[in-house]
Amino acid sequence: MSHFFAYINRMRFINRWALMRNSYTENIQEHSHQVAVLAHALAVIRNRCFGGCVDEGAVAVAALYHDAPEILTGDLPTPIKYYNPQIRDSYKQVEHVAEDKLLRMLPRELQGDYEEVLRPSDEQVQELVKAADKLSAHIKCLEELKAGNGEFRAAAEQTRAALDKMDLPELRYFCENFLGSFALTLDEME
Repeated sequence: MSHFFAYINRMRFINRWALMRNSYTENIQEHSHQVAVLAHALAVIRNRCFGGCVDEGAVAVAALYHDAPEILTGDLPTPIKYYNPQIRDSYKQVEHVAEDKLLRMLPRELQGDYEEVLRPSDEQVQELVKAADKLSAHIKCLEELKAGNGEFRAAAEQTRAALDKMDLPELRYFCENFLGSFALTLDEME
């Protein structure tokens, strides 16, 4: 019996932003869905507006699974994960071990397909998932600020700076055309 999908189903139990006071909680399943939507949008924008040729479906699927190792590791807060290169590299090794464990839960004939999902080899897929992940974090900060939670002010500035540093035309396009709506109330969007 394979436990892979039962483990994937448990993504909803792993909360994000553990070091911060949250107006609302966000788990990695919700986050992964949002990252998939955003990554797909970035891929579509790259292909339609900037002459790209990336597999939009592969991007979306990789985004759905991008935090799957956290089912086993938990969500290590960013300030800790990136505190120094040694911790960052060690955590990457821990994530790799968790990916291996998840893959071994699958029947052998499916492992290759899911290895590409958990560890995409296409650099464009990796780049767009990373951008969407950071964009999702920034959106969370905007929503917390909208709810009056000033604790996310510095994180909003840091995530925005990280987005700008990525210097991706599709990310700029998304921010110029869509990002502002996330700071609005439902009534303001009408």
